[in-house]
Amino acid sequence: MGFIDSIKNLDTQLFLFLNGKHNAFFDFVMLWVSDKFLWIPLYLFFAYLCYRHFGKRIWLIILATFLLILLSDQISNHVFKNNFLRFRPCHNIILEPYVHLNGDCGGTYGFVSSHAANTFALAMFLCLLFYKKIKRFGLYVFLWAALVSYSRIYNGVHYPADVAVGGMVGSLIGVFIYFWFDKINRKITS
Repeated sequence: MGFIDSIKNLDTQLFLFLNGKHNAFFDFVMLWVSDKFLWIPLYLFFAYLCYRHFGKRIWLIILATFLLILLSDQISNHVFKNNFLRFRPCHNIILEPYVHLNGDCGGTYGFVSSHAANTFALAMFLCLLFYKKIKRFGLYVFLWAALVSYSRIYNGVHYPADVAVGGMVGSLIGVFIYFWFDKINRKITS
């Protein structure tokens, strides 16, 4: 067995372990945690914080947020999923009988998780935006991104590697967009 096969095997075993730890209460909770519409009040809170700390320059933050979600979503779907073609666990015919599918399986391919990429991109951007302004903000926003990402494993639609690499890709996009934002913001304010 080669190195890549060993990694895939470990990823599958970790998935089966984590996905196998389920109960009716968390089935309900994790289905909601994965739902992007559940988080609208949190997104509105983030917008409020941005307005409070940046005032009229919130338009630039909204533009940056739009770009980072667009980039993370498109890169996770078109660069990764469409090239790696790794079946989601719930679409893997060998694993399918062992997967606790909580909700809809989603598209055929899952590497990398768009939920993880999007939430970690936003978390990284917001963390960099507020790390000097709000104590422990970064910790809380990354816990949120980790919870959303973990829900994808719990729900049976992603392997841990899908989520981990999605989180890394999203974080890099968040850093890139933050530095773009910071450069423009400095020009505007100087």
